[in-house]
Amino acid sequence: MTEQAPQSRAAGVSVETLMEALPYIREFHGRTVVIKYGGAAMREEELREAFATDVVLLKYVGMNPIVVHGGGPEISEYMDRLGMEVRFHEGLRVSDAETVEVAKMVLLGKLNSDIVQRLNRHGQPAVGLSGSDGSMFEVSPVPNAEQVGFVGSIERVDVDVLNHIAADYIPVVASSASDRSGQSYNINADEAAGKVAAALGAHKTIFLTDVEGWRADANDESSLISRATVGEVEERLPGIDGGMRPKLGACVDAIRGGAQSAHIIDGRKPHSLLVELFTDAGIGTMVTP
Repeated sequence: MTEQAPQSRAAGVSVETLMEALPYIREFHGRTVVIKYGGAAMREEELREAFATDVVLLKYVGMNPIVVHGGGPEISEYMDRLGMEVRFHEGLRVSDAETVEVAKMVLLGKLNSDIVQRLNRHGQPAVGLSGSDGSMFEVSPVPNAEQVGFVGSIERVDVDVLNHIAADYIPVVASSASDRSGQSYNINADEAAGKVAAALGAHKTIFLTDVEGWRADANDESSLISRATVGEVEERLPGIDGGMRPKLGACVDAIRGGAQSAHIIDGRKPHSLLVELFTDAGIGTMVTP
């Protein structure tokens, strides 16, 4: 009785994986995918490395990845260090003028440059941006500004800057912007990703988060909703609170803007981005038109 050598079995598995990915690589070639980067995938070194290699691979196989990031936990950490109160309302950070300045410092001075450097190191040049660069985001105060302070809502996305950069580089967009008067605002990164995807008519929008997807019951891990239409999401959105609400709202923005699908996936798992895009099984929650 013969037994296949371990390296032969591994090679067979690798070939099968590549063959499974091939139709997706062909389908997505030349397509734009907007990736909202956040949660544990931004905080743990192994996950940061895995994310960078995933995004670089997407560029190498002919896709146009655009990264939109927040930095909620890091902003909260710096606020704690400075003795500032951290508060949220309906999933949005309550932001006075000092909070906005700390957020800008963390988002642009630290996180954005770290992501850009990591992508560069893995072999694809990246360019860091904020919503103010090239007047990319036109913002106004959110309707509940009395409760949340200087939090902005994106009224329009000028995609010219993104299109020019994405032709040769990986754009990395921090969720910060100013209005015409120069007032700075925190922008929810989920909303930013959804609005960017809508403006670009992106093929897919993917949200990395710290849960496996959208649950019918937020406290029940077995209640994962693997697939939903945008109409179903809109119907249930008023009854959803916490951090999942802006993510689902951003999925709606992306789909209504022309994206083929939006995905909420577990960024705590290494290479979850590739699993979602290039395997038959996929993971998380998919929202479709």
